[in-house]
Amino acid sequence: MDSTSGGATAPGPNSGEPCPSAATAGSSSASQPQQQPEGSSPPAPPSRYESQKRRDWNTFLQYIKNHKPPLTLARCSGAHVIEFLKYLDPFGKTKVHITGCPYFGHPNPPAPCSCPLKQAWGSLDALIGRLRAAYEENGGLPESNPFGARAVRIYLREVREGQAKARGIPYEKKKKRKRPNVAVSVASVSVKAAAGGSNSGGGEESGGGGDSSAAATSAAAAAATTTV
Repeated sequence: MDSTSGGATAPGPNSGEPCPSAATAGSSSASQPQQQPEGSSPPAPPSRYESQKRRDWNTFLQYIKNHKPPLTLARCSGAHVIEFLKYLDPFGKTKVHITGCPYFGHPNPPAPCSCPLKQAWGSLDALIGRLRAAYEENGGLPESNPFGARAVRIYLREVREGQAKARGIPYEKKKKRKRPNVAVSVASVSVKAAAGGSNSGGGEESGGGGDSSAAATSAAAAAATTTV
């Protein structure tokens, strides 16, 4: 029989065509994942705060992209930020009673009402903080940051006061804790120790010991007075 009449024959070793085994070996080696070098650790996932900040920033960029008239980030002002906060209000989950509602100022209304849901003041305040940081992280200058504008701060304060009256839940400012005066306590301990040393001097060196202990006592008292 003629060799050409038969089926496909395997290529010879000198024919220049790849062998099936070589192709299979090449594909299997390419499919294997590359191993990371020893000592290198995978990058840590972003924190919850960073993830939320990125989502908030993308939401604001999408908002100004769809803004009418068209708006760019460089032209954003505090007024545009306030518009954005008002745009988010219908997506809130906090019941804010209107003036004519019988539950106005009631912290725990006994029955449901038709008052609108809005964004809570705390959520808006935290949102502005994240956007303010994201603006500067993306190349914005602190002095031109629209999220830190005075108009935005005034708006947030008005929202806080209005929701406090409507919901009957006052927002109290956090009081700064006074640091204990540790230096005075240490100085008083030094005075007591010096006084104790003067009483235990005794005997032959009572004269010189008394003078030195009195000097130590007066020095410690002076240090306590200066610290206060």
